[in-house]
Amino acid sequence: MFGYVTVNYSALGEEEKARFRACYCGLCRTLGERHGLSARAVLSNDMTFLAMLLSSLYEPGEETGRLRCPGRPWRVREFARSEPFDYAADMNIAFAYFKAADDVHDDKSPAAMAMKRLLAGRMARVERLWPEKIARVREAIAALSALEEAGARDIDAAANAMGALFGEVYAWREDFWREPLQALGAAIGRFIYLCDAYEDREADEKKGLANPLSAYASRPDYEEFAQRVLTMMISEGAQAFELLPLERDAAILRNILYSGVWSRWALLHERRGKRAQRRTTK
Repeated sequence: MFGYVTVNYSALGEEEKARFRACYCGLCRTLGERHGLSARAVLSNDMTFLAMLLSSLYEPGEETGRLRCPGRPWRVREFARSEPFDYAADMNIAFAYFKAADDVHDDKSPAAMAMKRLLAGRMARVERLWPEKIARVREAIAALSALEEAGARDIDAAANAMGALFGEVYAWREDFWREPLQALGAAIGRFIYLCDAYEDREADEKKGLANPLSAYASRPDYEEFAQRVLTMMISEGAQAFELLPLERDAAILRNILYSGVWSRWALLHERRGKRAQRRTTK
């Protein structure tokens, strides 16, 4: 769920790199203030993208400054944040909690159990702050879990359930921008679900778990097929993104959406190709 919506630093200028780091630090600071110092451990690039996106769209007043980093007190960091960062911090907690709960369900991981306990109180606060939104997110998670428990092989159904989850989170307010933000979030959610399925397929098959890509893995063009599907999904997100009148940080946001989201896919694709090559040379 985390780690796919990231920035491609190599394609950014120095000012843009500094700006993204300031927003990342701003979200980190906000997480600590709203949910306690240890909550910073779940900080993600994914939610930094959301915070920057909403700030660019709604253009609220911005707080900037320089502070010492609690994790590296010998360093002074610039930070930038605005009202949407509060919302993104809350959703960061919710996503981290639901991911930990999912890992507990799938693997009974002690680390996931500890993380779930750590976030439980914070998640309860997020739910009090955003009752309707979290209720809709839970509905989307329940729909996705039901499909996975039933061993559903329908790519679209499972990806759409994840899309509904992300669409709800991206739609910050019940206003004019809800629909385009929901469309963007839904496309990103579908993309993330398929990337995650691509990453986990072999491990899922060994554990006897359902994976929507297992039915296609025997295709001779499996790698190309997976990339085509992912390209189609992120293209839908790009279309929704370009409808938004964004100016501030638009170049960074485009970097993430058009390039950064493919970083983890490229790494996974390369590793899988190397493993396949080793198998054929044995």
